[in-house]
Amino acid sequence: MRHLLLFLFLAFISLPLSAFDHGHSKLAVLLEQAVITQGASSQVDYKWLQDHQKRLDAYLTLLEGVSKQEFTSWDQPQQLAYLISAYNAFTLKLILSAYPEVNSIRHLGGWFSSPWEKEFFTLLGEIKTLDAIENIWLRGKYKEPRIHFAIVCASVGCPALSNRPFLANTLEMQLEKAKMTFLGDRNKNRFDAKDNTLYLSKIFDWFEGDFITPAGSLEDFVAKGVTQDRAEQRMIRNQKVKIKYLDYDWSLNKYPSNN
Repeated sequence: MRHLLLFLFLAFISLPLSAFDHGHSKLAVLLEQAVITQGASSQVDYKWLQDHQKRLDAYLTLLEGVSKQEFTSWDQPQQLAYLISAYNAFTLKLILSAYPEVNSIRHLGGWFSSPWEKEFFTLLGEIKTLDAIENIWLRGKYKEPRIHFAIVCASVGCPALSNRPFLANTLEMQLEKAKMTFLGDRNKNRFDAKDNTLYLSKIFDWFEGDFITPAGSLEDFVAKGVTQDRAEQRMIRNQKVKIKYLDYDWSLNKYPSNN
């Protein structure tokens, strides 16, 4: 009996003092209040976020408190949800560092570096930039192309920032919804049957290989989302259309847009 009690005591003290909240409840409150969804797009009330920045900082502290050992013990959906949420939350933090003077995230870099290379946080003891979250981890380790519709660069040209956090138990559904919502945004992606041209966001140009790998071709990846017409979908999949990439709008996705 004495040995059993000792074993239970040692097992208890070896557990983390507080398990990470995979419901991302602190982020959920922030997104619900600050993100204004308008059809396939969304805007962020950065003024409200600025007034409640301590709440955002509290969530970021939770993210930074996760050790690499704890992270590796999670399943892949939990890891992806954590990294997606971290990218979006730290992007909000970056914008707030210069708001309201900032009109584009691209203005927040240094003389010789982009804002995505700016070291202003530390995750898992080694991730220090938004670029590392996206390119070394999300793209490099997981090979999930739909993360391009989940992580948001605080710009009008981006996919819509969701007003709910990505969660492990609903991740597949959320990623697919994010993909179809972005492809269905006719300001960013559309098929014009009259001139037989597929107009796509520059995201599909910048990261073309990410979409070709799982689908076989870029056209196969986007066909179902850009048009509901099955004949047009077949034309796109058969690569019988021209592709033109639209200019990317880097202006801040702020609400209201004229403030």
